[in-house]
Amino acid sequence: MIALPGIAIQDKIYESSNSLVYRGIRDDGVAIAVKMLKQDYPSPQELTRYRQEYKITRSLNLEGVIKAYSQQDYQGTLVILLEDFGGESLE
Repeated sequence: MIALPGIAIQDKIYESSNSLVYRGIRDDGVAIAVKMLKQDYPSPQELTRYRQEYKITRSLNLEGVIKAYSQQDYQGTLVILLEDFGGESLE
């Protein structure tokens, strides 16, 4: 599992060929989803795509769309901190 300052990671909730998603709790008690690229050292194109995903998600202020809180560098890759609405995987 990953270790991010100020976040207690609880469990992995999703894994695809490109990304991992974990459920966690921030120090202030807010539930979050932590989405990260799966590769340790993604290509510049993958990093650009991920940054764009964050910017687009962050700009959407619509009901039913999760909120993107922040983006962080993490050991050669990127992590996006998202609102956790408590959903469960359909798998």
